[in-house]
Amino acid sequence: MRADTGSRSAHEDRTTLLIIAKEPVPGRVKTRLTPPYTPAEAASLAEACLADTLHAALAMPARRRVLVLDGHPGPWLPPGFDVVPQCDGGLDERLAAAFAACRGAALLIGMDTPQVAPALLAPALGPNGWHDCDAWFGPAADGGFWALGLAQPDPGLLRGVPMSTATTGAAQRRRLTDAGLRVRDLPMLRDVDTAEDAARVAADVPGGQFARTLARLSRTTAR
Repeated sequence: MRADTGSRSAHEDRTTLLIIAKEPVPGRVKTRLTPPYTPAEAASLAEACLADTLHAALAMPARRRVLVLDGHPGPWLPPGFDVVPQCDGGLDERLAAAFAACRGAALLIGMDTPQVAPALLAPALGPNGWHDCDAWFGPAADGGFWALGLAQPDPGLLRGVPMSTATTGAAQRRRLTDAGLRVRDLPMLRDVDTAEDAARVAADVPGGQFARTLARLSRTTAR
């Protein structure tokens, strides 16, 4: 199941960049931030997470940039992205469908890691990203994963992987290696799920929209 990467042209080496996300609607996103934040404030933080992620995606070379969206695009979406709806089903089915729609190599990232930056994505999206590599894997601190790249997208590599557990990342990575894929790892990142997560991530990337939004909301909450 290894990809024949040696014969690809420079054009063929370009990768589709997928971002899977929810529309930042109060009460539907970042519900574990409530309390201390209100549903509207949590949605503002989700929007900031998404904005920083989209900004990083725009800074990287890609065949296409695709937002795989649960909901509807809003003014927060900059130009440069194709928008496709998420399919029905569990998260494994939705991720599998996103890969199934791709032609050629694809890298998928989530919206919960606003600290993602071009330098973090460069190993997978650079000119040698698929040299001696069939898959990229970005583990998350909570046991999940924030990035998954496949040189030859195969939906079967995701379907049936238990999602949203403390062992999801390990199960997904094992699925890749059990298929005989050569896997390279990206740095571990922390998802923004709780207020503690938010504070730690903002401290790591104080210049982003997420950090600025958190600082503004924290001042309001402290009053």
